[in-house]
Parts: sequence; C-alpha cells; structure tokens
Amino acid sequence: MKEPPAPSRDCPLCPRLVAYREEYRALHPDWFNAPVPSFGPLAARLLVVGQAPGVNGANRTGRPFTGDVAGRLLYPALVRFGFAQGRFLERPDDGLTLTDCRVTNAVRCAPPQHKLENSDKLHCLPFLAAEIAAMPRLRVLLALGVKAHESSLQSLKLKPRAFPFKHGALHHLPGGLVLADSFHTSQYNVNTGRISQAMFDDVIARIKSALAEPICS
Repeated sequence: MKEPPAPSRDCPLCPRLVAYREEYRALHPDWFNAPVPSFGPLAARLLVVGQAPGVNGANRTGRPFTGDVAGRLLYPALVRFGFAQGRFLERPDDGLTLTDCRVTNAVRCAPPQHKLENSDKLHCLPFLAAEIAAMPRLRVLLALGVKAHESSLQSLKLKPRAFPFKHGALHHLPGGLVLADSFHTSQYNVNTGRISQAMFDDVIARIKSALAEPICS
C-alpha cells in the first residue's frame, strides 16, 4: 500500500503554525519540529484522529501522542484491546507497534497555546481525506475531541451538525464507516477528571465490539 500525500517538512500552508514551528526550531534544534507523520499500518481497520501535536510531545518526538500526557491513556488501551503490541514508554524508540490501528492528527503541526483556528483545520483537511481514502479496510474512525470529530466528518464531506459530538457515541455514517467519539486524552482533561482510563477503555471496548460485527452490505 502506498502512503498517502502528507505535508512536507517545511509545509508553508499555515503562516501562524509555520512561525511557531520556526520559533521552536531555533529554541530546540534537536526536536522534530515539523508536521508529524501518521503512525501505524494502512491496512488497519481503526484510525484514531487527534486534534494536533503537542508542542512538547509529538512536535518534540515526531510520533503522534508520544512525549506528553496525551498518549498515556491512548496507547496502553490500544495494547490491552489488541490494537497494538509492546510497551508504551513515551518515546518513539520504545518498540511499540500498532497492529489493527493507525494514529494521525487532523492538523499535523503544533499550534500556539494548543489552540487551533479554522484555517489550520481547512489547510490540513486534504491530508486527512487522503489518509482515510488510503486505508482500504478502514471501518472505524475514533475522534479525540470536538475538533477532530469535525475534521473527520468534513474530510468525508459530511456536516458536523448532523452528527453531534458526544463522548462514547458511535455514529453510523453514510457509506458504512463508524465515527466514535471520545473526549481528548489531554493533560487538562485528565487532571480535571473529564476523562479517565476507565472511560477511555469503555470507548475502545465499544469500538472492539463494533469491529466484531459483520459488515453490512
């Protein structure tokens, strides 16, 4: 399978994000500091869609949800439910592999103050659409947060208001895909109790059950 089009290391599409990227290249020249590539096989049935890389996490390490709190709920749950193998140690050389899952972000570059603007999402939308189109066995999208939910639907040319975001919801979309929703596994959400490991595990368990169901023709 051929990897889908992805933003170049010096992608110029979002001037605001480019300026932030250049700032961190000057501050930390040893960091990744570039659009973060997707992680996992294209043959996977599950695509996890985050919102954007954390500046001290994936922007530093070059792997989605790696290097900050956000991955601590995600990857251990994927291992427990058979979507990944190995041990998540919060670094890209930890040997963790994804089996029936791929992880990406709706926006590939870290935004200032962790805040996305609509222009960021629109510029990156073609890359997410290409990602989805390149996965022939894809059955479930897992959106982490409202913005990932909106981008996932927009990449499929669907209106977000037709499928309101709700933690734990499984939306059956036209064409047969399922969109699962979860609160983002961010440090803020974890610290405030908005999401817990048990809550997130419940979402992954529901996805596992959905994948076990026969494909409707």
